[in-house]
Amino acid sequence: MDSSRFRAMLLAISDKLTEENVKSLKFLCQEEVGKKKLEKVNKGIDLFECLIERAAIGPDNTELLRKHLNHIGQKVLLEIIDDYERGATGSPPDVPDAEEREKINIATEEIVKRLGKKWRQFGRKLGLQDAQLDGIQEKHSLDLEEQVRELIRRWMKMRRENARVEDLVKALRDCRQNLTADLVEKNLIDLGAH
Repeated sequence: MDSSRFRAMLLAISDKLTEENVKSLKFLCQEEVGKKKLEKVNKGIDLFECLIERAAIGPDNTELLRKHLNHIGQKVLLEIIDDYERGATGSPPDVPDAEEREKINIATEEIVKRLGKKWRQFGRKLGLQDAQLDGIQEKHSLDLEEQVRELIRRWMKMRRENARVEDLVKALRDCRQNLTADLVEKNLIDLGAH
């Protein structure tokens, strides 16, 4: 994803933040940025710049931003992030080819049915950060199946055209979810897609 669109999205959010919102965000970002550096921050965009420097947010990583906006009661601003992310997906080089997507979709259905509360461990094996997993949990706090779907969506977005169903199976096995991994492989063989 290109950083100019990402920065434009951050600017749009910054423009809508009140002084009180910025204060609250600064408070929430102490761990990522550090108190000393935050003293100089007066605007949302300055805060976002600090978070980019610390690699806490980036064009492919909006979890922390979502989480903090949610905390300060600015759910309406999450739509700006959603629009940005929708615009960023679907460009051909950013996604696996149709056959691989089909395999991932088949795997996703099986994983959603069976993974349950182990989804965070599975997410870590796929390379997602805890902040991203927290974001997923908050976004779908009461729906385990949606958490798993969202997890796989985020993973695909992260891996882009390199997303492979084999990586999902390996992560399942690493979590000792062998039955689920076997069923995914069986479904792929049944489909003749393996």
